[in-house]
Amino acid sequence: MRLFTVLFVGIVSFSSCSHFSKILKSNDYEYKLRMAEKFYAAKDYNHAQQLYEELFRVFKGSEHFEDIYYKFAYCAYYLKDYVNAENLFKGFVEVFPNSARSEEMDYMRAYTFYKQSPKPELDQTNTTKAIGFMQAFQNTHPGSARDKEAVQIIEECRGKLELKDFKNAQLYFDLGYFRAAAVSLNSLMNSYPDSDKSENYKMLMIKSYYSFAGVSIDERKDERYGQVVSECNEFLDRFPDSKMTKTVQDYLNLSQKNIKSVKNEPIKKAS
Repeated sequence: MRLFTVLFVGIVSFSSCSHFSKILKSNDYEYKLRMAEKFYAAKDYNHAQQLYEELFRVFKGSEHFEDIYYKFAYCAYYLKDYVNAENLFKGFVEVFPNSARSEEMDYMRAYTFYKQSPKPELDQTNTTKAIGFMQAFQNTHPGSARDKEAVQIIEECRGKLELKDFKNAQLYFDLGYFRAAAVSLNSLMNSYPDSDKSENYKMLMIKSYYSFAGVSIDERKDERYGQVVSECNEFLDRFPDSKMTKTVQDYLNLSQKNIKSVKNEPIKKAS
């Protein structure tokens, strides 16, 4: 039974390939267009794309050209060839700026960058582009029905960039590069001032500055523990109801004691 099934699938597959080969060899472009439409409707984007690629040149400038361009672009998109799809969506808008589909194509161009956005640990060039092109879409098409989705995508992409920046700062801290961690966290908070994670970022910044002060030379400890005191006071002012208040207060007290300890140390005579 299994052998029969394998043979049957093989025969059907061969027959299908043979049929498509005949379509490709045909010089009847109207027939090819009809078949391309059938493949596209059946979501057989691979075969549809092969036919549209040829018809793209044949019907350029004709009444069919816009629809062929539109579906040719979507074939690339559905086949997850996002680089080619982006170029085709862009080209459609340039060729048919007044088309009823131009807004959709503008949006899809931005969306292809979103589809190429990788995990936070990887290079986020496409994530940044997705944000930029979605914002450009909003500016170009104010009041669009797609605006709400564009906003959601922008927020998601910004969240991914924020997470990447935080992971970088956390990595600095874990590796013992405490000053670099603190600087990165400060930049992170400036870039995302309304983040709901600001409390956590500030806490790690305090830990980073405290650890940095602890490994500093004696001549710099006073200054660097002073930085911790400043950060702790800023935290308490900004997040008065935080659950981390006690921990911050502990860092504040320890830093103040360390400052006094450094100040009260006897001056060592040069040997």
